[in-house]
Amino acid sequence: AGASVFSALERPSEAAAQRRWNRTLTDFSRLFNISLPELRAFLRSYEAAMAAGIRAEALRPRWDFPGAFYFVATVVSTIGFGMTTPATVAGKVFLIIYGLFGCAGTILFFNLFLERIISLLAFIMKTCRERQLRRSGLLPPNFRRGSAISNVGSLPGWKPSVYHVMLILGIFAITLSCCASAMYTAVEGWNYIDSLYYCFVTFSTIGFGDLVSSQNAVYQNQGLYRFGNFMFILMGVCCIYSLFNVISIVIKQVLNWVLKKFGCRCCSKCHKSSARLGRRNAITPGARLRRHNLSMETDGQYDSDTEGRRLSGEMISMRELTASNKVSLAILQKQLSETANGYPRNVCINTRQNGFSAGVGALAIMNNRLAETSDSR
Repeated sequence: AGASVFSALERPSEAAAQRRWNRTLTDFSRLFNISLPELRAFLRSYEAAMAAGIRAEALRPRWDFPGAFYFVATVVSTIGFGMTTPATVAGKVFLIIYGLFGCAGTILFFNLFLERIISLLAFIMKTCRERQLRRSGLLPPNFRRGSAISNVGSLPGWKPSVYHVMLILGIFAITLSCCASAMYTAVEGWNYIDSLYYCFVTFSTIGFGDLVSSQNAVYQNQGLYRFGNFMFILMGVCCIYSLFNVISIVIKQVLNWVLKKFGCRCCSKCHKSSARLGRRNAITPGARLRRHNLSMETDGQYDSDTEGRRLSGEMISMRELTASNKVSLAILQKQLSETANGYPRNVCINTRQNGFSAGVGALAIMNNRLAETSDSR
């Protein structure tokens, strides 16, 4: 669907640009009495110069320390504009090695940022909820943050909502993009729509490279602009990464709801598969808690493959995928999450009561933090 839309929108413009370019080449060849093969050879040399970072207008050096730092930032963040690329064999080999560890470290940083921002947002939402209940007189007089009442029963009728988190992150991402676009419009000379387009392409690490900031040789207030450009890109990438993970959880909830609502009933096997999906995917839009009196003796870690996959909330079974290596994907994800956070996490029944399952990768970190803040704050 996306390919069809983009093809319908952009293909006519591409064909028109190609016709204009062919007409320009023919006119230039006739005017200056240059054969088309010679002219195309010259243009290929110019394209090679552009690939090496050489432009007709004055640009900043590509491989001085600030330029190399900018290049490294685009590599480890997986933006990859393509404006600067290594030309030597040694540079390409070093890029492969450096990118392997640099990209892995950056993904770890994004996951840790995601965990911290989710913890902060859940704490803020819970504080606002407590203040609202105090004003309404619904909290007992002896209720204090961190008390036994708060640890066991949490707030009455409250749990951190993934939709509220998505709304807050979305507002912050839009505000950040608008502020950054205003800066790029004033400094780079782009129109505001192009600046917004550049912000999304950069913050989402798509990095087409048709628009790249901080490439001119001299700017007014150059040091301040480059610092602002760096901070906007850093905050924007972290924010959009977190927002994408939250949106993926919402999409998963919608898919679970659709599968539960319009489950396939063509045969008993499909019906059983739908029943398994309904049990394993605990979070659906509008879902309510159905169990309130579960024994505390069942709390603890789920180390078995069956329980781990039930907590992981996968929409399909991963047994066939991991049988060849005899590795439990859910347990592996749990161990990676524990290693990244520095201490083991005890996933208990209460996490399922809160409506958050472990998820996959960054989703596991975010879901666990949402579940923990609803019980332990």
